[in-house]
Amino acid sequence: MTAYFDWAATAPADGEILEESLRISLSCYANPSSVHAEGKKAAELLASARSRAARCLRVPPETLYFTSGGTESDHLPLLALLERPVRGTIAISAIEHPAIVEQAKSLDRLGWKILTIPTDRNGFVTEEAVLATVREDTAYVAVMAVNNETGAIQPVEKIADTLRRRFEGKKKPHFHVDAVQAIGKTTLCVSHPGIDSVAISAHKIRGPRGIGLLYLAHKIEPFIRGGGQESGIRPGTENVAGAEAIARCLEAIDRDRERGNARETMANIIGELTAIPGVSAIPSSRGADDERFSPYVAQFTNSSIPGEVFVRALSDRGVYISTGSACSSKKKTRPVLDSMRIAPDAQRNAFRVSIGFHTDGEEVHSLVNAVRSTLETL
Repeated sequence: MTAYFDWAATAPADGEILEESLRISLSCYANPSSVHAEGKKAAELLASARSRAARCLRVPPETLYFTSGGTESDHLPLLALLERPVRGTIAISAIEHPAIVEQAKSLDRLGWKILTIPTDRNGFVTEEAVLATVREDTAYVAVMAVNNETGAIQPVEKIADTLRRRFEGKKKPHFHVDAVQAIGKTTLCVSHPGIDSVAISAHKIRGPRGIGLLYLAHKIEPFIRGGGQESGIRPGTENVAGAEAIARCLEAIDRDRERGNARETMANIIGELTAIPGVSAIPSSRGADDERFSPYVAQFTNSSIPGEVFVRALSDRGVYISTGSACSSKKKTRPVLDSMRIAPDAQRNAFRVSIGFHTDGEEVHSLVNAVRSTLETL
């Protein structure tokens, strides 16, 4: 059998939801902007998907915008800064996804100054670190809800409160939260006061690729323009089938979460793996049942084998893990681990294990055996 432990990169799709999405693609093919009967049918389906997704996220439907995925949902609020006549500073955490980091570099070349919010040695961004980084001219702050490499749950709601107090009576920076690894897996309140935008991706919650959501507490001035779809925030003909799919995925989350026990599963993984000589968790302070971290993602290191070699060796045994973010898997640097001051050797030998609602004991047994035997033979 094979054992899949790379859910943080992409979750195995829900077959029923994808089949329904395909059916909709074939039967509801018209452009939602068209005024004829078929167009109205598509528009009604799109509106229904938006309302149902909003109900799951406990936000007003008019605050949700369908996008092509998490990356675009991260980009839209950031690119909106280009509409501002005066440049200032952008503060992003040291553990942000490349979707934020790389796009911020483009804004840096266009006159915005990038400020980096540091983490502590356990990979957490504190409210104090945010306050020490932001300036009077800071227009945008980004701190992800759950780190995609370590699983560290960031105190984004407390940070939102801190920013509101810090800029009371002044123009508060736009506070963006990448919640791609958080939705359905933590108790994040999307509509918490002070959180201005939230990025969500369908393929992390068993949906299809190519569809995501952007929550906006307030309208932004979009930099990318077109036909006016999605209230002008995200132009382009809407992906109706994808919208229906992500709504169904959100509706299925509570049911799936009740069926599994991710915290117990990850506790077993951490306990079993760190009992193997040479294997340790990153950060080393993470215990088997540490509630500061998402139970769906864990980072480890070993004392002898480079992470990339380790991933390939386990793949040959039918066990699939990763070194970190799939979006930066070909890069040699590990910015997240750098920010935590992890030693170079430990960074080089690091690997990530991520699970889903349906990861079972047999898969965990395969993982532990593969890690142990690989370290013994390589």
